Amino acid sequence: MNILITGATGFIGSALVNSFVTHPSFSISVAVRSDSVQFSSAVRCFLVGDLDADSDWSAPLQGMDVVIHTAARVHIQSDNRADSLTEFRRINVAGTLNLARQAKAAGVKRFIYLSSIKVNGEVTEPGSPFLSEQQPAPVDPYAVSKYEAETGLLQLVPEVGFDVVIIRPPLVYGPGVKANFESMLRWLSRGIPLPLGGIDNQRSLLALDNLIDLITICVDHPAAKNQIFLAADGKDLSTTELLQQLANALGRPIRLFPLPFKILEIGAILLGKRTLTQRLCGSLQVDISKAQELLGWIPPLSVDQGLIKTARWYKDELLHSS
Repeated sequence: MNILITGATGFIGSALVNSFVTHPSFSISVAVRSDSVQFSSAVRCFLVGDLDADSDWSAPLQGMDVVIHTAARVHIQSDNRADSLTEFRRINVAGTLNLARQAKAAGVKRFIYLSSIKVNGEVTEPGSPFLSEQQPAPVDPYAVSKYEAETGLLQLVPEVGFDVVIIRPPLVYGPGVKANFESMLRWLSRGIPLPLGGIDNQRSLLALDNLIDLITICVDHPAAKNQIFLAADGKDLSTTELLQQLANALGRPIRLFPLPFKILEIGAILLGKRTLTQRLCGSLQVDISKAQELLGWIPPLSVDQGLIKTARWYKDELLHSS
């Protein structure tokens, strides 16, 4: 099976390539913006440039059976530009739909799109997780662009021979993780006191290995055709529990103390990170029963195993950088 992976130099895309290149039934090609990253000799690499409505995909799509589209303009918390929605739409909507139309014309059978749980919304009430069938409620420009791309993709599938699979992950963590999750690892490894000792929320996470496992199943599972799946590890944690488990995995003592939500909120606003309090204190739960029932998917890694694997990677990184 010939598979094209976009975003192959990113956190998820690179892990996907490393996993798929060892699969006995897969022949892997990647599309990249620059040739600064070297891949295994078993991977065919195509230089495509920027992802937008004018990208020419004719060469990388030739002979492909499946496209796995992970490339995107990612959510940036500090992005306050007035034209940010325009830029998200240029890349995440126009760029994605341009690729999908060319893929359909080239005879690609399945288009797997990595979307985001932010399409469903930003928060859930404890015990009321997001479902794939519920009405989307995207809030920020990134989420709006992801939802618009989903809508456009599903409009391409009425004809026989081309189908779409959409996966909406929550926060994905694992070896190589960046952004807020890496910041938490850094705070904990340094023993920095954190005012997050009394947070009673529930958040779903997704280990990188679990996401790759789900994508692997979706490559050729007939029941995945034209479906939207939510993915998570299957066990939710409060922010306090997450920090405690990460500290244990790092082998570091943890220094947590409780602060009232209002004080945390004011502090985040003063630091220019208004949405950070919601991410740390709010709940976001995901129901994965659809993927379990339709695909027989069981996340191979527990959240405990995923956190331990991530902590080990981080400790190795610290050791090599010292």
